Amino acid sequence: MNERFFSLPEEKRQAILNAGYRVFSQNAYKNSPMSEIAEAAGISKSLLFHYFRNKKELYLFLWDQCARMTIQVLTRYGCYEQKTLFVSIERGMRAKMELIRRYPDMASFTIRAFYEKDEEISAAIQESYHRYFNFKADQTRVDLDPAQFIPGLDIPMMYRDMYWASEGYLWEMVQRGDVDMERMERDFTALIAFWKSVYLRKE
Repeated sequence: MNERFFSLPEEKRQAILNAGYRVFSQNAYKNSPMSEIAEAAGISKSLLFHYFRNKKELYLFLWDQCARMTIQVLTRYGCYEQKTLFVSIERGMRAKMELIRRYPDMASFTIRAFYEKDEEISAAIQESYHRYFNFKADQTRVDLDPAQFIPGLDIPMMYRDMYWASEGYLWEMVQRGDVDMERMERDFTALIAFWKSVYLRKE
């Protein structure tokens, strides 16, 4: 844990996080200078290095904070307590919108970081992603009621279908350089409605 950073007032911490998310979301890792992040945060470059030893440490810290804060807000919205899959997904969307309002560039950063190819950080990002994803996804699946789905549904295949569709959509947005959160919310709302029509047992 970065004690120097966490000793700062919350407002200053949030400013540094938002500056990092903004700069790293707009550029590849190697093209994101610490000086630009420091300027966006309203602090000196030397002070930023006082909190983070180097760019890699800051980048991975920002990524880890994304995961931690996302899990915290999803937990607060009760997403992991639901036995109805799509109620959990819809609550999750509302929870993430709350995070986006507080950290406007976090979602863009997360998408770009996930697809970042720089060897200095890519392996650590992927390892962290699968650790967080598998832990919470497995915990959620245990509590689901299979009676909500159509008879004979291959539930693991359903998860893979939804995962691949979501990843393909995000990849397309990253390639276009067009991460529009309002559009994403509309598109995922429509996608969830489609999944419900396909997978849920009819009343």
